[in-house]
Amino acid sequence: MTQKPWLNQYPKEIPTSLEYEQIPIQAYLTRAAEQYPNKIAVHFMGKELTYNELYVSALKFAKYLKRLGIQKGDRVGIMLPNTPQAIIGYFGVLYAGGIVVQTNPLYTEREIEYQMKDSGAKIILTLDLIYPRVMKVFNKTNLEHIIVTAIKDYLPFPKNFIYPFIQRKQTGLSVSVEHRGSNHLFKNIIATEKAENIPLELDFEEDLALLQYTGGTTGFPKGVMLTHKNLVANSSMCDAWLYECKKGEEVVLAMLPFFHVYGMTAVMILSIMQGYKMILIPKFDVKTTLKAIEKQRPTLFPGAPTMYIGLLNDPELKNYDLSSINSCISGSAPLPVEIQEKFEQITGGKLVEGYGLTESSPVTHANFLWGSKRVKGSIGVPWPDTESAILSLETGEKLPPNEIGELVVKGPQVMKGYWNRPEETEQTLKDGWLYTGDIGYMDEEGYFYIVDRKKDMIIAGGYNIYPREVEEVLYEHEAVQEAVVVGVPDPYRGETVKAYVVLQKGTNITEEELDQFARKHLAAYKVPRLYEFRNELPKTAVGKILRRALLDEEKQKLEKIN
Repeated sequence: MTQKPWLNQYPKEIPTSLEYEQIPIQAYLTRAAEQYPNKIAVHFMGKELTYNELYVSALKFAKYLKRLGIQKGDRVGIMLPNTPQAIIGYFGVLYAGGIVVQTNPLYTEREIEYQMKDSGAKIILTLDLIYPRVMKVFNKTNLEHIIVTAIKDYLPFPKNFIYPFIQRKQTGLSVSVEHRGSNHLFKNIIATEKAENIPLELDFEEDLALLQYTGGTTGFPKGVMLTHKNLVANSSMCDAWLYECKKGEEVVLAMLPFFHVYGMTAVMILSIMQGYKMILIPKFDVKTTLKAIEKQRPTLFPGAPTMYIGLLNDPELKNYDLSSINSCISGSAPLPVEIQEKFEQITGGKLVEGYGLTESSPVTHANFLWGSKRVKGSIGVPWPDTESAILSLETGEKLPPNEIGELVVKGPQVMKGYWNRPEETEQTLKDGWLYTGDIGYMDEEGYFYIVDRKKDMIIAGGYNIYPREVEEVLYEHEAVQEAVVVGVPDPYRGETVKAYVVLQKGTNITEEELDQFARKHLAAYKVPRLYEFRNELPKTAVGKILRRALLDEEKQKLEKIN
């Protein structure tokens, strides 16, 4: 116990070690369809699907993928917001023996091309609105087929009739795709394909279920290889942590995107594992969310700080009843203490902070919801079967309590490695330990705290943004001589992206022009919100830009204001 002081904090209801079922992720949907065939699994803008309907549709999709030539281990991209098709597609790929490549629907052509090429995906499932973007890079990748669906495909009448007109007004786009050649319509597949079980031999520990891309300050995003074991383990840990939740009874607000590993594990997989009902919200919108909470009465709300802040700041909050919410685990970014306290006061439920990263499927630490104390400002304690330590930045040796160093973690949820990147895998995984790049400490009782990032990653609104990627886009503009990007404090998004730019001599460009250029090449959440033009940037003796010096300047500005 002295080696793992956090185990002393565990309430009796949470085992310190778990038994993990040796089954693939898709087996949870098979089981749910057997146990709860007629139970509502999904509510989506008025449309509801039972567990049996989800299961049958996933089998149909899997059969069609096999017809298109998908073999065990082939990669299939899914580029969708939280819709029934995202769940059906995900499990359909797994039933076919494929590996899911989750792709953010906000990605630009440049980002889609990179991820499809790097993963070697053969097929992508996406929305009609995204179809033009994908087709522009289709021939530059290994993609052979594109399966297209639409929001209206799973809307009840008359919403399915009205929605395309609303969509056209909002986006200015009207996309028509025919079911022929390399183009395939999802609704046609589900309407005509037969549901059949596909024999499949899987190695629970070694076979991949998912390639989840994450970036870094050293280059382009990397495909994190997550096995069936990784995802089963983390979902099981999440279930153990939420021990007061009742199997088959909870209603989950499914707003965290499934293309993000946190939403995929702690919302989608957990819900199907436990037979919960999911309220799907494809895009966070305060009014839509408040109405959904009042009408659908969710009990479980995994989220990001941005979501809780957005709800609390709405002037009409008092007009909505949020009392159904019992438990929330916040992730993706630090949770301000005042937000935690205010949200609990409004809902009467519990909101605690957790911690994780893509490479660990993702959760490694969390505060307790019930049965033991939680510590403000702490990310909590390691989950069952998860080891954690703080290592000296100088020597790499394990540090005693209250000394600051790098956080490392070890457990069955830790990735197999990075896709086709053995060198970077070796740098991050050492003797089974995952080096997180985050700086923190552990107190005497085993509670962990994050104080800084070794990496320069920016977390804005729960999204991970990697400065190098944004900088490379800015450098492509002919007027830009130098550019460096940092995350500066933002009361709503946690952090926001700020770019410092030095222009080429004799050139002139406005913030608006540079912003328009960046938007052509980056997803909207990565685009700098602030620009500062300078004659020069602070540098080391060897010419490396001092990002930390710029961050210090921002901190000093804030201190003067406050």
